[in-house]
Amino acid sequence: MRDLNIALLQAELHWRNPQANRQALAGMIEQEAGSADLVVLPEMFTTGFTMDVQSNSEPLDGQTANWLKNLAVEHDMAICGSVIIHDGDYFYNRLLWAGSDGSIQYYDKRHLFRMAQEHHHFRAGRSRLVVELKGWRICPLICYDLRFPVWSRGANEFDLLIYVANWPAARESAWTTLLPARAVENQCYVAGVNCVGKDDNNAA
Repeated sequence: MRDLNIALLQAELHWRNPQANRQALAGMIEQEAGSADLVVLPEMFTTGFTMDVQSNSEPLDGQTANWLKNLAVEHDMAICGSVIIHDGDYFYNRLLWAGSDGSIQYYDKRHLFRMAQEHHHFRAGRSRLVVELKGWRICPLICYDLRFPVWSRGANEFDLLIYVANWPAARESAWTTLLPARAVENQCYVAGVNCVGKDDNNAA
């Protein structure tokens, strides 16, 4: 494997304002051009962690996916993060992986956060995604997936686990404990990126 440079972009998101979030994150991504092979954005990076799926979802070939693809190609990097996607009759908390070749792959969050009623609004994913970048096999997962070690387990299936999150400050100890635990269990590298600041749910 060659060296892999990862930029984890923590951001205080504009509540339910995709245009403002894309604009702010585009500037942050541009600063990583030429140095990062992979940019990782938080969970629901266009809206914040909202259950208002009707007003905040977009199709897989929508504005955010095209924005990601264009930036990935322009800056010769991979970019990933999750957004609210409607696909047929269902809504998904879907991680989009944009490659520097203009491709889009995706992973749907498997473990929905029941305490926020996420399972009443989203459909759970059924399979993991493993992508290759510079010889690294990478498995990206989403937030609450971190608490389920069996779902994260890979018998030499990947070299790097990534968790994109909107993890509350009140459970910071779990975040900082479970990330290294997943690394030890799987004998692999682990990277996690979270939001910062507060949202309109008054969650920090």
